[in-house]
Amino acid sequence: MALNKHKQATSAPSQPALITDACLIIEQAQTSAYRAVNETLIKRNWLLGMRINTEILKDKRAEYGEQIVSNLADKLTARFGNGFIKRNLWYFVNFYVTHPNFFYVESEIVNAVRSQFINENIVNTLRSQCPIRLSWTHYRIILQEGDAEARSWYENEAANEMWSTRTLQRNISSQYYHRLLKSHDKELVHSEMVKLTEPLQDKLEYLKSPVIAEFLGFKNNTDYSESALEKSIISHLIPFLMELGKGFAFVDRQKHIHTEKEDYYIDLVFYNYHLRCFVLIDLKTTKLSYQDVGQMDMYVKMYDELVRPEGHNPTIGILLCADTDQDVAHYSVLNGSDQLFAAKLMTYLPTKEQLRREIEQQKEFFRLQNQ
Repeated sequence: MALNKHKQATSAPSQPALITDACLIIEQAQTSAYRAVNETLIKRNWLLGMRINTEILKDKRAEYGEQIVSNLADKLTARFGNGFIKRNLWYFVNFYVTHPNFFYVESEIVNAVRSQFINENIVNTLRSQCPIRLSWTHYRIILQEGDAEARSWYENEAANEMWSTRTLQRNISSQYYHRLLKSHDKELVHSEMVKLTEPLQDKLEYLKSPVIAEFLGFKNNTDYSESALEKSIISHLIPFLMELGKGFAFVDRQKHIHTEKEDYYIDLVFYNYHLRCFVLIDLKTTKLSYQDVGQMDMYVKMYDELVRPEGHNPTIGILLCADTDQDVAHYSVLNGSDQLFAAKLMTYLPTKEQLRREIEQQKEFFRLQNQ
């Protein structure tokens, strides 16, 4: 009897308990790593904002500040990538200006920032005045709010209620704070917000963060943004276009473009050296809509403004629809180059029929492989 009790006491833990504990250990480690990266990222951006603002204050002219930021953006983007485009540098400056006391800064660090010398350990010596409870993306979104009291309220509410960045963006865009102030039934406004933002809450948001991936020098994980069929079609389009022999060179996949309020990903980016222009390709597995066309036009415009070097022709966009009933292609170009665009379409771009045939062929391959 005593032997049986001993066997029961020393038996291995149940499988469900082991899985639960293992998941908890992994999730805690991921959270800890994310917090460390996020804190360093915020320190970097705050310190860059401080340094740039110090330079801008040397001359009160607005054009001087624009010139300083533009030149710096060109240099940093060439060396470190698109995380340092002009718009992002202005975010850093605004973050510092609106949060001048966010970090405790020793006097020697301030002097170093104002001089031409920066000690390599400055980032590690910055100490936050309060615990950092939000991500950099949260703070960047909050900068959209012009009222200081509203910004402070959004910061506290987002931290206390653990809002995702999408929830925060929705609430700022819908003037949630100001509507609460004016409402006689605040509980009704709050309940409506919780119901509408529930689908926007994402437990693993930080793992998918393009800002964190960009900060660490990683390419964004395309698994989060592509279905199996979509991925198969896109993978097939790369060699197809390059084998056309019409001057296509592959540039990027799942190209991240950030607007003030959203993150977008362009499926494929090519460069055509005959046309001397970039060609963007985006695939939709549903029926083509006017919203899709408008989004592609936005991609083209943003790519021209943020990425295209001087001296290159306007960017062309190709929007593909892989709906099961019909496969169609929509071509897009801005800047009023309709006649030039028509000539390009006839000479160098694949026809709608070619694209339709390739998509249909790949869909059939995918169907056979998954039977």
